[in-house]
Amino acid sequence: MTNRLACLIAAPLLALAATAHAADPVYITLDHSTDGVMDKAVAQAVWKDALAGKVGKLAKLYPAKRWGFVSEVEGGFTQSKTCVITARAMMMPVTVSGRSLLFKPNKTATAFDALPGATAEQCKDLAKAKLREAADSVLSSLVP
Repeated sequence: MTNRLACLIAAPLLALAATAHAADPVYITLDHSTDGVMDKAVAQAVWKDALAGKVGKLAKLYPAKRWGFVSEVEGGFTQSKTCVITARAMMMPVTVSGRSLLFKPNKTATAFDALPGATAEQCKDLAKAKLREAADSVLSSLVP
C-alpha cells in the first residue's frame, strides 16, 4: 500500500518536472554589415531563425556564456547593375566582461553570389539568403 501511495504522489510531480524545463540560453549575435544590403534587425532575425531548435544541443558543447556569433554582409551593385553579395558568419569567444565578442573566430563560413539586373529589394533578399546559408554552414559544423 505505501508503494502505491508513493507512486500516486510521485507521478504528478514527475509530470510537472518533465514539462517545466529551463529556458534555452541566449547567444550574443552581432552584425557588422553594410547598411545598404543588410540591416541589423534582418540579421538578428536570420540568426534567431538559424539557431531555433539547435540551441539545446549547441549549448551543451558551446555554452552561450563562452561563445557568440557575428555576421558580416558586404556588397552592392556594379556599374552593370549586378548585385554582388558576400556573407560571412563566425563563431567567436565571449570577452571576459560577457558583453561582447573577442575577434578570434573559432568557426567561419562564407557564402557569395551575384545577381545580374537586380533591383535593390532583390539584392537585399539575396543578402539575406546568403547570410542564412553562411549561418547554417557554421551551425551545421558545430551540431548535426
